[in-house]
Amino acid sequence: MREDLKFIIGLTLIEGVGDIVAKKLIAYCGGPEAVFKEKKGGLLRIPSVGSKVAGAIVSQKVLARAEEEILFIQKKNVNPLFFLDKDYPQRLKYCDDSPIVLYCKGDMNLNKQKVISIVGTRRITEYGKRICEKLIEDLSRHDILIVSGLAYGVDICAHQSAVKCNMQTIAVVAHGHDRVYPGIHRPVMEKMYENGGMATEFISKTKPDRENFPKRNRI
Repeated sequence: MREDLKFIIGLTLIEGVGDIVAKKLIAYCGGPEAVFKEKKGGLLRIPSVGSKVAGAIVSQKVLARAEEEILFIQKKNVNPLFFLDKDYPQRLKYCDDSPIVLYCKGDMNLNKQKVISIVGTRRITEYGKRICEKLIEDLSRHDILIVSGLAYGVDICAHQSAVKCNMQTIAVVAHGHDRVYPGIHRPVMEKMYENGGMATEFISKTKPDRENFPKRNRI
């Protein structure tokens, strides 16, 4: 586990610092730890960094919560991927606002040559279900990673079909690794950990609130 993980997580906890600003801070300061060692005057010279953000960084109050999260991910066997790590999904780096850290649990390869995301309505029809199952059955002849969101309808149908066909499948979720949402999908999720798993940018204790889902969708 990275020695600077505490500072990486800490950056994500500062109000007003999104992924774009976080990357800018890291670039200007030379690394996540260097951000928290920078003086307030130096931080204020960085574009998009105001007095409130600079003050929050200098106070270092977020680092206590970051240390708590490290204990959690160690206990739950969660693998945090920093956006500069080789295992971080390379295609996601093309998004300016890609998360600076992605928390992953399971046995997964986020850089498979072929990745297909299957998403859709939460009110899937029987016809739609048959089409989804047939599509994945046909795709199972190839080495493809199936990505979806573990939601009702098309999402869970895609995951279940991938598990049935012994394909790697990953759920990208809008909450932390301390829960599975919807809870009724936990049995499927448990099977997915064996060949795929769960990925999220959210730390533990993050509820699946409505505003998290559009943010999750870019991943």
